[in-house]
Amino acid sequence: MEAIIFCGIQATGKSTFYRQHFFNSHVRISMDLLRTRHREDLFLDACLKSYMPFVVDNTNPTLAERAKYIALAKASRYRVKCYYFSSSLEAALERNSGRVGRELVPEKGVRSAYHRLAVPVRAEGYDEMYYITQENNQFIIKPWMDEV
Repeated sequence: MEAIIFCGIQATGKSTFYRQHFFNSHVRISMDLLRTRHREDLFLDACLKSYMPFVVDNTNPTLAERAKYIALAKASRYRVKCYYFSSSLEAALERNSGRVGRELVPEKGVRSAYHRLAVPVRAEGYDEMYYITQENNQFIIKPWMDEV
């Protein structure tokens, strides 16, 4: 089984990437969808107990936030992959400004996530890691390089 953890500030394309690459194969675990940690925990537990592949589609900016998912997945013998969505703050704010309704994140929230963002490292326990960028509205997927 496979657990995928997305990491990156808001408006870097995480949910769009999920729809394009994992919609038909992995359950999406997202605070945008579930709204509370209690619901998220229930959903995550159901995935682990039923051996469903899943994607954690949250910002996951800190090692501590990511550690929970890694530990639970590893305890259930999942392979854990990290997809790091890289973006400048300015580019993310620009993409965010085009959002409407609930999808629009207050600028303060994007800035806060950017300042808390710790680039993931292999030592966190990932089996595979990828670096995601966007060029001309297309995702570029690159294998992880520890120099990132």
